[in-house]
Amino acid sequence: MPSLIAIDQGTTSTRAVVYDDAGQARGAAHQEFRQHYPQPGWVEHDATEIWSTVAQVVPEALARAGVGEVAAIGIANQRETVVLWDRATGEPLAPAIVWQDRRTADFCRQRKTDEPWLSDKTGLVLDPYFSATRSAGCSTATRIFAAGPKTAASASARSTAGFSGS
Repeated sequence: MPSLIAIDQGTTSTRAVVYDDAGQARGAAHQEFRQHYPQPGWVEHDATEIWSTVAQVVPEALARAGVGEVAAIGIANQRETVVLWDRATGEPLAPAIVWQDRRTADFCRQRKTDEPWLSDKTGLVLDPYFSATRSAGCSTATRIFAAGPKTAASASARSTAGFSGS
């Protein structure tokens, strides 16, 4: 009988739970991963480690549930965490910048006059919480895009909502 697997890729761990067609949990697995604090206000993750925990807990949860067929997968994640990755190789170019990170606070303060325009267009305030400010303001992105169009074309920025090992 097909099952549903739910993957919760959170800020400190990844969890997978397998549910049967009656909505009963049949198997689960959980794996924590490291938090990195390279400077005050900075929070990073190793994107490869994030993916590794997903690849570990999913088959473990399926084995514990005793099922092989999966009808659907649901994913909950960190949302605003940013990963810069190489489009050609799928490898991360830098550590993931976590949603809690405040490294772009100065970037946001310097552009405060843009906030009314931004809010009108997006409904959002200009804040380091949002992935766009981290993508635009992080030094790695600046170096990649400053290196020229060929380098920039091979790089992509995504929140972990799009991080699936590709």
